[in-house]
Amino acid sequence: MSEKTLSVNKSLLTPFNIFAGIILVIGFFITVLRFTKGLAAVTNLSDNNPWGLWIGFDLLCGVSLAAGGFVTSAAVYIFGMKRYHSAVRPAILTGFLGYALVVFALHYDVGRPWRLPYPFIVQQGTTSLLFEVGACVALYLTVLFIEFTPAALEWLGLKKARNIVVRLTMLLTIFGVVLSTLHQSSLGALYLIAPSKLHPLWYSTYLPVYFFVSSIIAGLSMVLFESTLSHHYFEDKMDETHLKENTGVTLGFGKAASLVLAGYFTIKIIGLAISNNWHYLTTGYGAWFLFELLGFVALPCFLYAVGVRDKNVKLIRWTALLTVLGIVLNRLNISLIAFNWQLPSSERYFPHWMEIMVSVFIVVVGILVFRFIVTKMPILYEHPDYKDTH
Repeated sequence: MSEKTLSVNKSLLTPFNIFAGIILVIGFFITVLRFTKGLAAVTNLSDNNPWGLWIGFDLLCGVSLAAGGFVTSAAVYIFGMKRYHSAVRPAILTGFLGYALVVFALHYDVGRPWRLPYPFIVQQGTTSLLFEVGACVALYLTVLFIEFTPAALEWLGLKKARNIVVRLTMLLTIFGVVLSTLHQSSLGALYLIAPSKLHPLWYSTYLPVYFFVSSIIAGLSMVLFESTLSHHYFEDKMDETHLKENTGVTLGFGKAASLVLAGYFTIKIIGLAISNNWHYLTTGYGAWFLFELLGFVALPCFLYAVGVRDKNVKLIRWTALLTVLGIVLNRLNISLIAFNWQLPSSERYFPHWMEIMVSVFIVVVGILVFRFIVTKMPILYEHPDYKDTH
C-alpha cells in the first residue's frame, strides 16, 4: 500500500467519521424497523401523546433554527446591508438543509408517509393550519433550493443557468420572507387548540407572535453558530472577503439578536400579565419557566449587548450557542415538557431511545451533507469566474 493511500485512509479514520459511521449504521437499522414494523416498534407515542420528539425537535426546532436563510437574505437584499453578503450563502445552505431534513424527518413521524402529498392533490384541507404549514414549508423549501443552486451551478460550470437564477434573487427573497412569516407563526398557532393540555405559563393567544419573533432570534444565532464552526473547521476554504467580513457579521448579527431578544422578553412579560398567570410562578413549572425566560432570553440579551459594546467576538459566539439551546428548550417545553402537564407521570410521554437515535441520525446526515457541499462548492468563498457579480 502506497504512502498516499495510507494518508487518505488515516484522514478518513477521524473520531468524527467513526462516530458518524456508527450513527449512520444504527439509524439505517432503526429506519428499516420503523418502516417494516410501524411506529409502535420504535416510539412511545400514544393517543394522549400523538406528537413526540420527532415533531418537538425535528420539526419545531428544525424549522426555527433554519430561519437564518430568510433573515440573512432579507437583511442583504431587501434592506441593503451588503456588508453581510458573505453570510448569505452559508445561511441559505443551512436553511435549505434544515428544511430538507425537516421534510425527511416527517416521513418517520407520519403513519403513512406516502400520503404526504394528499392535502395538495387529493383532499384539499385549505381551512387547516397544518395545510398552511405544509404548503408554506413545501414552497419555501423549493425557494431555498433555487436560492442555493447558483453555488452548485458555478461548481458545475453552468454559467447561463446560474445567471438566470441570480436575476431572480430579489423575487425569491421577498417570496421567502412572506412564506417564512406565515409558517413560522402558524407552527405556534397549532397549539392554540390545546389550552387544556399546554401549561398556562406557555399557553398564550400570542403563541404565533412568540414563534415568529423567536424564529428571527434563532436564525440570527444559528448563522453566528454556523459561522463559528465553519471558521474553526473550514477556514482553509474561505477567501479573504469572508475572513475580513467575519468580525463585522458577528458584531452586526449579535447587535440585532440582542435587540430582538429584548423585544421577545418584553412581549413574553406582557403576555404573562394579560393572562394573569403570575401565581403559577411559585410552582415547579413556574421555576422551570423562569429558568427558560431568564437563563435563555434575558441572559443572552445581556451577553450579546456586552459582547457588541466591548467588540468581544468570542463572547458573542458563545452566546449564540446559549441562544440556540434556549430556542430548542422553548420548543421542547411547548411540545413535550409542558404539554399534557396534568397527566400522572405514568402516562406522560418520554421518547423511546430509538426516537432519540433517529433524531441524532438526521442531525449527523445534515452535518455530513453540509461538510460535503462546503468542501466542494463555492459557499465560503467567491468562485474566481464570478468575482463581485453576486
